[in-house]
Amino acid sequence: MSKIALACFTVAPIYGLIGMLWGSYMGVSHDHSMMPAHAHLNLLGMVINGMMGAFYAFAGDRISARLAWASFWLWNIGVLIIIPLLTIILTGNESVAPFILIGEVCVILGMIAFLANVARLWKRSPAEA
Repeated sequence: MSKIALACFTVAPIYGLIGMLWGSYMGVSHDHSMMPAHAHLNLLGMVINGMMGAFYAFAGDRISARLAWASFWLWNIGVLIIIPLLTIILTGNESVAPFILIGEVCVILGMIAFLANVARLWKRSPAEA
């Protein structure tokens, strides 16, 4: 397995475990006010990283490693910015709202880099009937 696939498969369950513990805490405390941040953590952190890891594992060396690592780092830096700031916003502190845009730009650029690798694979793969 490639290192990029392993990196994605390493961070995905870390985010997943944090999301599960957070969800359990919300259930026990009966306070679901952080549900949007919890859902973003699970989707952006666990699901998308897992999906990218699976793609990179299947694609092997037919992708650009530079694009893959750029996607990985942009994506995960974005997640690490978005989730805490979204949590702060959900507590009613809107003063950090403009800064969440930094994380959003990171994940968008990360997804563009990922899409470029997917497109690259279409270009490099032989036509199949």
